[in-house]
Amino acid sequence: MVENSGFRSIYTEGGDYREVHNKGTYVEGSYYNSFEARQNLVVVAREIQAMLVRLEENYSPTTSTGKIQIAAETIKQIEADPNWQSRLISALQAGGTSALSSLLDHPAANFVIAAIEDWRANKKGY
Repeated sequence: MVENSGFRSIYTEGGDYREVHNKGTYVEGSYYNSFEARQNLVVVAREIQAMLVRLEENYSPTTSTGKIQIAAETIKQIEADPNWQSRLISALQAGGTSALSSLLDHPAANFVIAAIEDWRANKKGY
């Protein structure tokens, strides 16, 4: 619940609420804390997108099994690189998985996002 100027209460169901004063508009959902945070999310999304395309050489993105294999291999590669993990966590803290999902365009993207959410939930402190 967000109290705004004493005029109304807005229930956001845990989401963010930002009002642009003097324009009478508002934005719900994920937002970016800074230009750098937004850029970090875009860079991470591009790298994941490139990884997804590379993994098509080994797994079919047209079958459920192939999509799951792509997602599993993506997480495996992220877990193998602490620097990658750190950048991904930072990007997710800035924009969330829904923002990351909106930047990915691949048949396996939903499986990858689900795997990233599971990976993130199982990491302590993230």
